[in-house]
Amino acid sequence: MTIAADPHTIRSVEQLESLFGAVGEASIRKETAFVHPHYRAMIEASPFAMLATTGPDGLDASPRGDAPGFVQVQEEHTLLLPERRGNNRVDSLRNILHDPRVALLFLIPGVGETLRVNGRASITTAPDVLARFTVQGQLPKCVVVSRVESVFFQCARAIQRSGLWQPPAPDARTKVPSPGAILQALTNAAVDGETYDRELPARQRATLY
Repeated sequence: MTIAADPHTIRSVEQLESLFGAVGEASIRKETAFVHPHYRAMIEASPFAMLATTGPDGLDASPRGDAPGFVQVQEEHTLLLPERRGNNRVDSLRNILHDPRVALLFLIPGVGETLRVNGRASITTAPDVLARFTVQGQLPKCVVVSRVESVFFQCARAIQRSGLWQPPAPDARTKVPSPGAILQALTNAAVDGETYDRELPARQRATLY
C-alpha cells in the first residue's frame, strides 16, 4: 500500500504561479545582462557579499567582505572578487573549478535593496590583477573573475522584515554560542573553548590580509 501524497506539497511551476500570481512588469524589466551604471554604484557601495557556488558535494554559500568597492567592476560584463586569507578550505574555489556558475548577493548597510548577480567564474593569479587589490601591502591569494549573465536588484522587504540594519540587542552575543564553545562541543573538548575565544581576536587581526 502506498502512502498518499501530501496534497499541500507544491510539485509544479503551474501550482507556484497560481499561488503567487503574475510577475509585475517592474520585476521583469529591472533585470539586465550587464552591469548598468546604477547597478555599478550599488556594487561600489557594498562592503559585503555572499558568493554562491555549486560543486560535486552540492551547493555552498560563503561571505565576502572588505571596504566598499572591494568587488571591482572591470567593465559592464566582468566583476573581479579578491580572495583573501581565510581558513584554507577554499570550498567556493573548488566548486568553481568543478562548475563555473556563480551567484553574488551584495548588501549595503542602511540600504534595503540588495543586488543579485549571476554569471560564470574563473580564477586568476595574474600579477597585474592581484596588484589591483593590494591592501596593507598584502596581495590577495587569487581573484575570482565573474562573467556577468544577469543582474537585478531585490526589493527591500526582506531587510525591512528582518530589521537587519537596526542596532543589535545588548544581549545579542550572549544568545548564540561563541566559536570556541562550538569547537569545544564538536571536538569533545579536544579544543579548549576559552583559550580559543581568548586568542581569536588577535589571530584574526594578524591574519586579516
